[in-house]
Amino acid sequence: MPNGVGKAHKHMAADLQVSGEAFYLDDMPGGLYGGIVQSAKSRARIKSVDPSMALKLEGVHGYFDHKDVEGSNAWGAIIWDEEVFATTDVYTTGQPIGIIVADSHALARKAAGLVKVDYEVLDAILTIEEAIAANSFIGDAAVVKRGDAESVLKSAKNVVEGEVRIGGQEHFYLETQASMVVPGENDEFTVYASTQNPTKTSNFVAACIGVPKNKVVCKVKRMGGGFGGKETRSVYLSMALAVAAQKTGKAVRCMLDRDTDMCTAGQRHPFLLKYKVAYSDDGMLLAADCYLFANGGFSMDLSRPVLDRALFHVENAYNIPNLRVTGRVCRTNLPSNTAFRGFGGPQGIVSAETYVEHVARALGRPPEEIREKNLYASRGAVTHYNQELVDCHIREMWGKLKECSDFATRRAAVDAFNQSNRWKKRGLSMMPVKFGMSFTAKFMNQASALVHVYTDGTVLVSHGGTEMGQGLHTKMCQIAAAELGVPLDKVFVSETATDKCANTHPTAASVGADINGMAVQDACKQITARLEKFRLKDPKMTFKDIAMAAWLDRVDLSAHGFYKTPDLGFDFNTGEGRAFHYHAYGVAACEVEVDVLSGDYQTLRADILHDVGDSLNPAIDIGQVEGAFVQGLGLFTLEEMVWLKNGQLFTRGPSTYKVSLSPTASPVPPIEHSHRVGVC
Repeated sequence: MPNGVGKAHKHMAADLQVSGEAFYLDDMPGGLYGGIVQSAKSRARIKSVDPSMALKLEGVHGYFDHKDVEGSNAWGAIIWDEEVFATTDVYTTGQPIGIIVADSHALARKAAGLVKVDYEVLDAILTIEEAIAANSFIGDAAVVKRGDAESVLKSAKNVVEGEVRIGGQEHFYLETQASMVVPGENDEFTVYASTQNPTKTSNFVAACIGVPKNKVVCKVKRMGGGFGGKETRSVYLSMALAVAAQKTGKAVRCMLDRDTDMCTAGQRHPFLLKYKVAYSDDGMLLAADCYLFANGGFSMDLSRPVLDRALFHVENAYNIPNLRVTGRVCRTNLPSNTAFRGFGGPQGIVSAETYVEHVARALGRPPEEIREKNLYASRGAVTHYNQELVDCHIREMWGKLKECSDFATRRAAVDAFNQSNRWKKRGLSMMPVKFGMSFTAKFMNQASALVHVYTDGTVLVSHGGTEMGQGLHTKMCQIAAAELGVPLDKVFVSETATDKCANTHPTAASVGADINGMAVQDACKQITARLEKFRLKDPKMTFKDIAMAAWLDRVDLSAHGFYKTPDLGFDFNTGEGRAFHYHAYGVAACEVEVDVLSGDYQTLRADILHDVGDSLNPAIDIGQVEGAFVQGLGLFTLEEMVWLKNGQLFTRGPSTYKVSLSPTASPVPPIEHSHRVGVC
């Protein structure tokens, strides 16, 4: 198998996955089973908890709650505003109250349902509007601005004003939240978790059970999907299991049922977006004043950074010289909403696209005309957060996709179809996207890697990123193979583990390959430098021979690599600093057909042009672009979270929640009409 970055290699675990041999957490043998006792109320005071009926069942080994936590019962992704197990109050349905340990998954679930909890029900806040009325917010308001939007809006001839709501979205990963905690000697614990965040998992488990961080190791082989849902909301399950494992002295495991997962693990943030926009007679955007309200749920989790990214993307790819955007996180009594692919970006972008279309309607012009007029320039463009755009290809890409998708001809064909058909109508639209690449928290933009070369010429790579089906391990192996000059089949990533790479950050923000790849490259360069004298001595030596010669000469064949993204750090107080290392750009054109009687629709064709720079692996990156499109299609047209007035989730499984990623979902465009276009 040839080595090399930039080659279209298939996912290195693809054969294992399609054959069913790939190892996931629920395939691990052994252990007792945990069943989470959850709140049945949205907001209530706990009057009493009685597990006696559950404990009478044969095969039940115990019930544990906040009284059994030997360390800290408080935790939280950013601020510690949650409890491992509720003490006196519950703030949302599904909040953990305790855990039952039993011989089987079915028995643990049954026993958990027999734990009697008596509540004093209190008033709950469920919607953004209710939170605004009650002044129920998490944290202060965030503001990003440039120019003088207020003055321009006051004097402008043309102004549109409106609002748009976007609902939540379920991650619907194929593998639900899962974890297994194995106790060892001397207060040592090993956590096997389906998580995007091994370090946060091990750190909070250590804090919860009251042991030092160096005695808790978290290991991740792979996840059956994550999409952000396993960045922080996976942690509570590992903590609950750790308490049970510590008390029983036995391994305890749990993989949530789909309905439990959907009711407890949080979703994409619903947003309420309000805007007021000034524009010229020819459609140039002059000023915008936007307000974004995010439904954070009952705790902070990652809601503030999600909101921050929405503020950074409220203009999408359009140059608006005067722009002010204000954001608030609303505290409600829903499960804490969390990271989801795009991380606030899609919510900000839908605001931009809404007011652009509003301007187009007011002028009686096609939306694509207004979009094209207002795209950022290729050189010298500056965002509303005062960052200059470097290598901004959005105008070039717009023109290229407009041509290759034959947009003008198809627009005429769509108009003709609509004139001659009463009950079916077609639509054709084209829009751009700009996305900032970095964690918005500066300290998170760092990564480490550990590379071992063995005397048979094989290479073992460990890095801080996690594999959730996105091909990260494959890309890391390609980087190592290219740097060391070995075939790709000689390089292997076994797992992600906190005893190999400590103090890591989550695999998120679309920079997993960027930062971990640079760390792998750093480690490989160190090894390559040590081996150089052996290569020079005999250029005909194989890598295996070089490795053996170096070992015999007592040369270190292992290296620790590290990378930190340079020139980052935005200050919300001053509005200064660099928010992102760079930006990624894309343009898509989509044609749909709608049955006006039933509302059913079919995506007839989707043309996507996305700038991924110098792709590490085009085959994987094309798959990621296609997957993102389909997931976005679901967010904006198909998927809907439905909450009942008592705070219970109605759409808690595939029978009530239609997910766009299903291969049978009718709106997905047929593969023969998928047009793939790349740009470096």
